[in-house]
Amino acid sequence: MSEAFITLDHVAKSYPGARDGESLQILRDVDVSIRTGSRTAIIGPSGSGKSTLMSLMAGLDRPSAGRISVMGQDLGDLNESQLGQFRARHLGIVFQQFHLISHLTAEENVALPLRILGATAHEASVSAQRALADVGLEHRIDHVPSRLSGGECQRVAIARAMITKPAGILADEPSGNLDVRTGDQVMGLLFELTKVHGITLILVTHNEDLAKRCDQRLVLQSGRLEHV
Repeated sequence: MSEAFITLDHVAKSYPGARDGESLQILRDVDVSIRTGSRTAIIGPSGSGKSTLMSLMAGLDRPSAGRISVMGQDLGDLNESQLGQFRARHLGIVFQQFHLISHLTAEENVALPLRILGATAHEASVSAQRALADVGLEHRIDHVPSRLSGGECQRVAIARAMITKPAGILADEPSGNLDVRTGDQVMGLLFELTKVHGITLILVTHNEDLAKRCDQRLVLQSGRLEHV
């Protein structure tokens, strides 16, 4: 498929600086279009704004200037509640820090997005168990995060991101907290699942080997995005 999944049009992002009247410019005039069904890696040095860019794409933050559209929807036209609903229905997000709720079991963590969208407890439970089986954790459904390894926690996070059958998954350094072997296993799983289900994958990574597995690589340098 060739249509755009996400388009950024002259996007900029700045934050108030430490001194009065000054601002800290993170992103400058970012123009990019990412195809539906593709795999895109965003690379660049630490502090270059990769996580900021990911937050803007996910609608977790808003640009200071420019326009971001996902699946033809201008995110700037949505209020916070509408953004939350749009994100819940169409996007899965995988963070480096997992962001699992500590007192919930693996099954309950994975089921949460469906519950937010109005599914019954039974519907969400059945889907969560299926999603955990897809990531090889059917034997860990009753475990809370503290009883899971780092790799298992990230598998739970992937299952949670996949459970709503999203059109796209945004992954911010998903293997960054894992050892090399576990990270390779988790990323292999993420690549496989997104391919099988035709999900657009946007991946922030420092790992050149992972980036080379993607259809396109974008490098963020000094707030600007370039194809490589």
